[in-house]
Amino acid sequence: MDKDKNKADIIMMDYKSTVKMAINSLKVNKLRSALTSLGIIIGVSAVIIMLAIGSGASKKVQANMEAMGSNMLTIRSASARTGGVSMGIGTKPSLTLKDAISIEKNILNVDAVAPVSNEAKQLMYGNQNWQTTVYGTTPKYLYIKNYEIELGRGFTFEDVKNSAKVAIIGSTVATELFGDVSPINKVIRVGNVPFKVLGTLKTKGSMGPMDQDDLIFIPITTAQKKLFGVVFPGTVKMIVVKGTDSDTLNKVETDIDELLTARHNIGKYQTKDFEIRNSAEFQEKMKSTVQTFAILLASIASVSLLVGGIGIMNIMLVSVTERTKEIGIRMAIGARASDIRCQFLIESFLLSVTGGLIGVVTGVLGAKAVEIFSEGMSVSISLFSILISLGFSGLVGIGFGYYPAYKASLLNPIEALRYE
Repeated sequence: MDKDKNKADIIMMDYKSTVKMAINSLKVNKLRSALTSLGIIIGVSAVIIMLAIGSGASKKVQANMEAMGSNMLTIRSASARTGGVSMGIGTKPSLTLKDAISIEKNILNVDAVAPVSNEAKQLMYGNQNWQTTVYGTTPKYLYIKNYEIELGRGFTFEDVKNSAKVAIIGSTVATELFGDVSPINKVIRVGNVPFKVLGTLKTKGSMGPMDQDDLIFIPITTAQKKLFGVVFPGTVKMIVVKGTDSDTLNKVETDIDELLTARHNIGKYQTKDFEIRNSAEFQEKMKSTVQTFAILLASIASVSLLVGGIGIMNIMLVSVTERTKEIGIRMAIGARASDIRCQFLIESFLLSVTGGLIGVVTGVLGAKAVEIFSEGMSVSISLFSILISLGFSGLVGIGFGYYPAYKASLLNPIEALRYE
């Protein structure tokens, strides 16, 4: 037992002396050690910054998607064709207010339904004017799309029934037309039709090029009868449906498809005059795209780590050549091949991990700088990205340091002592 304990103590002392020698060797060439670690520093910081940008973008997309509404189906009229040319989704009026009512009455697991018609119109107040998109809809549309009233109130179903000339405006429209003045109960002109402003919406921000606050809501009946005009009375451009939960949304989509197919008397082999889009599928595709983009960025950045590893290997090979005589002396006084291997591996590992730690600090500061100086860009730094970067830098040090360490351990002590 005592012999085993003494043997363990001797091995521990050997490792401590090996680590101490490795640290002293790095201290002797401080500038070279610092330059060797530079590749790892750049690589680790680049990986952390890229992962932070990718993760931040993913969270922002998810937040924007949730702001637009979840568990949502959008039903659009089909595409009209003129001379064999498709005019685009929504150009063939086929959906009606009665379709929306039928969906709400007959389809299970539906939380809310709102018919919608929209057009770009010029708004005027006093000497100010602004072009925006006018949405004719019902009060449920605001609930489905997660819009909240900030000032005043929204219009009611009574307003829809009476085709009242009332409006709710987004924050962008409020700013452009009224500046700092409260728009509540003011009268604006939409085209040539006067509308009383009942309320303003809370700011939602932009999603890509789309400003979610640059819009105005009016009752759907008012839009049809007094503003847009329709060739076919009662038709709408789209119907928005909110399901009760994501698990039943696909079943709701199938049921709506069957209901509208029957209501529109569409035969088995006829082309449908409507199209249903599932927001959940679109959101998943967007999330997947952003995540793929983040992984791509991190992969590109990790190339810097490999380049840094190659730099470590080159410097360690040079170090082996420079210290051949030192290696010969160590072997002559009893150092084993494993001791030599261990020393050089520790040196490369320390270079890599030290560079990794500095790279973490640089990466975190760099990510924060990106968030501060890049307008609208958000970053998200996770502990996982830091740990994975540090772990990878350590593996790079061991992986690229092994060959120089192995080469050093193979040196013949007599030839090493004679080396000049």
